[in-house]
Amino acid sequence: MVAWLGPALVVAVAVGAGAWAGLRYGLEKANSLAGVVGGVTALIGAPAAVFGLRALRAAVGTGPSGAGTGAGSGAAPGSDHLSLQPPVLQAPVRGRDRELAEVQAMLKGRHKGGMAVVCGGGGLGKTTLAAETARRAAEAGTAVFWLQWRDDPTRLAEDLTLVARTLGLPNSLLDASRTGQAVLVDTIWAHLAATGGWLIVVDNVDTPDRIGPGNDPISDGRGWLRPDGAGLLVVTSRDTSHATWGTRTSLIRLAPLPDDAAATVLCDTAPNAGSTDDARALGARLGGLPLALDAVGTYLALPTSRYRTFTGYQHALDREFGDLIGASHPQAADPDVARTIIRHTWDLSLDQLADDGYTLARPTLHLLALLTPAPVPRTLLTPDLLATVTGETSTGAGLDSALAGLHQYGLITTNTTLTGSGAEASGTTGTAALTTPYLLLHPLVRDVMTHALRQAVGDISPWYEALDSRLIEAATDAAGAGRAGWPTARLLAPHLAHLLDRATATDFMSRRDTLEQLSATLRGAGAGLEEHVLRESVLAAELERLGPEDRDIFSSRNNLAGALTALGRYREALDLHQQNLTYRERSLGPEHPDTVRSRGNLANALGDLGRHQEAADLHQQNLTYREQSLGPEHPQTLISRNNLATALGDLGRHQEAADLHQQNLTYREQSLGPEHPQTLISRNNLAAALSHLGRHQEAMAFLQQNLTGQERTLGPEHPQSLASRNNLATALGALGRRQEALALHEQTLNDQERTLGPEHPQTLASRNNLAAALSHLGRHQEAMAFLQQNLTGQERTLGPEHPDTLTSRNNLANTLGALGRHQEAVALLQQTLNDRVRILGPEHPDTFTSLNNLATAQAAIRASAMRGQRRQFWRRGRL
Repeated sequence: MVAWLGPALVVAVAVGAGAWAGLRYGLEKANSLAGVVGGVTALIGAPAAVFGLRALRAAVGTGPSGAGTGAGSGAAPGSDHLSLQPPVLQAPVRGRDRELAEVQAMLKGRHKGGMAVVCGGGGLGKTTLAAETARRAAEAGTAVFWLQWRDDPTRLAEDLTLVARTLGLPNSLLDASRTGQAVLVDTIWAHLAATGGWLIVVDNVDTPDRIGPGNDPISDGRGWLRPDGAGLLVVTSRDTSHATWGTRTSLIRLAPLPDDAAATVLCDTAPNAGSTDDARALGARLGGLPLALDAVGTYLALPTSRYRTFTGYQHALDREFGDLIGASHPQAADPDVARTIIRHTWDLSLDQLADDGYTLARPTLHLLALLTPAPVPRTLLTPDLLATVTGETSTGAGLDSALAGLHQYGLITTNTTLTGSGAEASGTTGTAALTTPYLLLHPLVRDVMTHALRQAVGDISPWYEALDSRLIEAATDAAGAGRAGWPTARLLAPHLAHLLDRATATDFMSRRDTLEQLSATLRGAGAGLEEHVLRESVLAAELERLGPEDRDIFSSRNNLAGALTALGRYREALDLHQQNLTYRERSLGPEHPDTVRSRGNLANALGDLGRHQEAADLHQQNLTYREQSLGPEHPQTLISRNNLATALGDLGRHQEAADLHQQNLTYREQSLGPEHPQTLISRNNLAAALSHLGRHQEAMAFLQQNLTGQERTLGPEHPQSLASRNNLATALGALGRRQEALALHEQTLNDQERTLGPEHPQTLASRNNLAAALSHLGRHQEAMAFLQQNLTGQERTLGPEHPDTLTSRNNLANTLGALGRHQEAVALLQQTLNDRVRILGPEHPDTFTSLNNLATAQAAIRASAMRGQRRQFWRRGRL
């Protein structure tokens, strides 16, 4: 059988999470770590069948972050799948019989299947219609899947893949995409086209141009949303254009409810508020807008409301807002009219709350409306903030009561449950994983209340000033709270992205520093997407305010590159690091400390892209300079020594790498302590180098020490903890403890797919290592499925010639050989050998591995042919 890595050869697979997951730092702000700290070596070191894969070198401040949306990205870290169950409606759906029948016909008719887009303006009940469709389909035995569009094509791809697997997508149908002969999106939709009996809803696709993959429009029928399924795909969106969705898609445009249906909705919600005729008149006055009908019904049903009848409420509308709403039958399909109706509907509710003593309700809602449309941490709102904007005394009890009243009247929510017929859910992205209380506004509420505030006070800049001051205070608190502040930091990030846009010349730098501090906190939390948002906003603002060659620009560009690296977007990071080095060499000189840091970061970026010799040359240049100018034990010297050791390991020079890592570990334990993040990195990297040298028992002891410390200080699902668990599993396998290794690899892969995404570099590495563990146990067919999946992901995210991609191709070929498919194995091994000679050089250990494996596979073919000849000879002898 062909060896995974060649007998008596050690595979040079390094950096991160191949067999070894590793860490690397890349912040250099004055309030952050300087330079590139860390570096990882990956191991593969069993004498016969072992995997190798270079994985993540995450540029981090206090730890790596994961997941991303760009090339090589996975998903938002820490955000689990939302439920695939549809929302539960609390009241019957009224006035949508025709639209429901149209969808039902597509679901169950003779020409069933395809794609329907339920579209229309805000507040028309698109989500409600989709939820009712889902309820009916489930009752009829259809498999129903509810997906929430979270403005992230990678998460949508992950969700649809999960759906397809649930619908029985076999590995055999994934073979073409996993080996690069097809792409995943085509494989998924080929299966959905061949498999009926399903309904998939993708809710709130209000940014259809971001669906992906790539930049092709949905109308081309090549992306993640297609009208090709044997089941029905239902999308909800505000976009009503056929040009967006394509001619093969059925558009179900929602209009306001007719008067009779509007009356029924009101009577359902407030059955004791008057006659049907009175309800019909009020429904017409509200323009038949479902969101407004639900809000009014909720108001009328509360015993404390000032107006308890349909007639009384309508008189209040006519008396207080008649001129603004306009005609007796306003056209609520018009977004401007809808906003006006909603505003004055909610004004009555807010007036009622004020009359009941909840005087903070209206200003609280106004403040929430000024924030980004994303979950708002409850702790952001304080009595002092309310007192500043209102000029009145506020108390914690008053604020709590105001929030309770707003929730009772349906003006805010803390979850995604539909609270009544006709109203759309207030959704959000990733809120299932949030562990701190948060508040949500419907997008239409936000628009309406912001407009109302402008009309009420004219200049709203004092409100923004007060809100910005509170955001800065909350960000500072979250950054200073350590791990306890991580959930709040993640919630705050989207609301801070525009903080610098409103900064004055005097407070710009202090605000910038606040965002930098919170970005470092997000790095430690493994919140890669949130960190990237803040890093990008800082750099954009500095370029506008300070100019392209200001010294701070270099730091922010470096930090953004670090965030991109943490997301696996290596090419973009390389470009930014190259810009920095070019600027600094020209303006500061080649040996300035900032230039040295930029050179180290560029070297790491080159290593991430598999250009290891170039990386080693730059790291050697840096180490020589720092040892001469700073001394052998200076923290910056330790960084350069660590990174050179990593690069040498990538080049297969493991003894030299181990010596350098041992030297660093000794220094760091003495100066920083045994559980400092940099000490953990050095210990991890030394363990990797020792395993490459066959010293597995020593390596395992170091890894167990690391994992215990990381789980205690960072938590069991932090990217660094997952990386250490991966490494420990690999060490167990190298010691022959196969079942223990398999169980730990399975646990790690599940956690990484959930927290980092299916194509994050660390996840790819773990999947590779799980395949290795399966192969060790003779479960080659299962191993091949994982390897094919990995190869496709790496070719897409890293490119077909990246060393990690070549390693996966090597391992897939060896598995084919183990399954007796020797001709396919030889072809793939020959291709891999040719590429390794060209890319890595003829004397690289990986090249020798390929040569050995190819020879073994060819020998297997010759042996098989000889056995066939013997069988033929004996058959002829018997004739």
